[in-house]
Amino acid sequence: MENYNSPMPAFGSGLFLTFGFFGLLTLIAFWRIFTKAGKPGWAAIIPIYNLIVLLEIVGKPVWWFLLMLLPCVNFVFIIWTYNLLSKSFGKTEGFTVGLILLNPIFIMILGFGDAVYLGPSAKEAYADNRFGATDYQKPFDPQP
Repeated sequence: MENYNSPMPAFGSGLFLTFGFFGLLTLIAFWRIFTKAGKPGWAAIIPIYNLIVLLEIVGKPVWWFLLMLLPCVNFVFIIWTYNLLSKSFGKTEGFTVGLILLNPIFIMILGFGDAVYLGPSAKEAYADNRFGATDYQKPFDPQP
C-alpha cells in the first residue's frame, strides 16, 4: 500500500475555516443590524424567526415569509426585502446591488458601519425623492 501525501485535506480544512469565519462575521453583523433596528439581536441566529424579524424591520407583513418559500418567487421577494433593508438604513439602490452580489461584505458594512436605522422602509429616506406621488406632474421643477 502506497502512502500519498496530498495537500487537499489541508486545503479543505483551510477553506472550511475561512468560510466559517466569514459566516460567523456575517451572523454577528446581522445581530448588530437587528439591535440597531431595536429588535433582539439573538433573533439573528434562529433560522425562520430571523426572516420574520427582518420583515418587521423593513415594514412588510409576516406572510411575505411564505412567498420566500416559493421557488422562483423567492428571488423577487428576497431582492425586494434587501432593497427595503438598504432603504431602512438610508442607503441607495447601489447598496442594494451590493447586498445581492456581495452579501457578506455589505451586511458587514450595515452591521459594523455607521449606518443608522431610519425606520421601516425609511420614509425619511424617501423625503427627497423627486419622483414621488406628489411631484409626478412636474418632476423637474425646483423643490421648495
